[in-house]
This record gives sequence, structure tokens and C-alpha cells, in this order.
Amino acid sequence: MSIKHFQTLFSGGSLDRLSKLLDERLAPGADKAQIDARIWDLFGENWAVMFTDLSGFSRCVADFGIIHFLQIIYEAQRLFSSCIDQYDGILVKMEGDSMLILFRQPVKAVQCAIAMQQAAKTYNENKLDAEKILLCVGVGYGKVLTIGDRDVFGAEVNAASKLGEDTARAWEILVTSAVADKLQDLPDIDLEKIEAIPPGATSAFKVIYQL
Repeated sequence: MSIKHFQTLFSGGSLDRLSKLLDERLAPGADKAQIDARIWDLFGENWAVMFTDLSGFSRCVADFGIIHFLQIIYEAQRLFSSCIDQYDGILVKMEGDSMLILFRQPVKAVQCAIAMQQAAKTYNENKLDAEKILLCVGVGYGKVLTIGDRDVFGAEVNAASKLGEDTARAWEILVTSAVADKLQDLPDIDLEKIEAIPPGATSAFKVIYQL
């Protein structure tokens, strides 16, 4: 059996099990608390969740067309894949110019984000403004529902998505308080509290790092 075939079976089995439990949850008189506990027991795990976004893409597409848009996405994925591998990240999916990446350790997630920003800086040195990769990053950490290797759900997922895709500007790495609590011993960074608090988090911080 090939690895690809095994992954297909694993993901399909996970989705099938989840679907059955959700069907049970919808039944009249269902013990939703008990079913919820089963779902969390099956699919709940602690992960650091990273969402990335590329700054200025709407303007880029309007000015230079969809082919240029696809080229930048391709270059970003090529550029950042080695950083993700180095820090043991798992790329779950890409949607447009955004990536969803999982890490077991929040420290590795932030280290990876810094490495990605540094890689982008080097890449941009000899590029025209329209060809530069300008990365925005949001990171959350906590217990989430992982459905095979297809998707992930939870409060910290929503918070990371909001920080990375909506709040962060180019070169910024924003983290939830759950991530910040794990970064106290990480050298060469500081944390600056920000006013924007995404749904699913109690507070959020900007990582001050050496670019």
C-alpha cells in the first residue's frame, strides 16, 4: 500500500467517523455533551496553528493580472517550503495566497515565521516592487479538532486566521496570548501587546524580531 493511498484511507475514515457522530448529535434527544466529548477525544489535539497571507494581493491582481498573481503564489510556496520543513511544520492547505500550517510546538511556529520573513527579505533584495513577497503571519495555539490531514477547527484556528489574514501587515508576526505564554524563554525577540483581539483569544501580541 502506498503512502498516498494510506493517507486517503486515513482522511476518509476520519471524515466518515465525524459524519456519523454529527448525525447522532442531530437526532432528537441526543446527549450532545456526551457526543461532543467523544468528538474531542477522537479528534482533539494541541497544535500551534499558523495562517499566512501576502500583503497587497488585491491590488496586485488588479494591476498586473492573474498570471502574475499565480507566479507570486508559486514563488512564495517554493521559498517558504524549506522553512516549514526545517521547523517541522505541516502544510495542511493553501487557499489563494494564504497557507494553513500546523506545528506541534508554538516556539517552532514562531521560529519558522521569523525564518520565512528573513527568507522573504533576502528574496526581495533584487526584485521590483510588484514582484516582492510581503508576508503577514498569525499564530495561535491550543486544543483544536484535526480532521485527518484535510482541515483543522477551533477557537485558536479562528484567532490565527484573523490575525494573519486580516490584522497583520507586511513583515508582521502576530500571536495569541496562548502562544505568547510559550515564548518567554525564546531569545532575541520581544512581545508588544496589540489592541486588536481576535475572536477566540483573550489578547494578542506582535512579535518584535530581528529581520
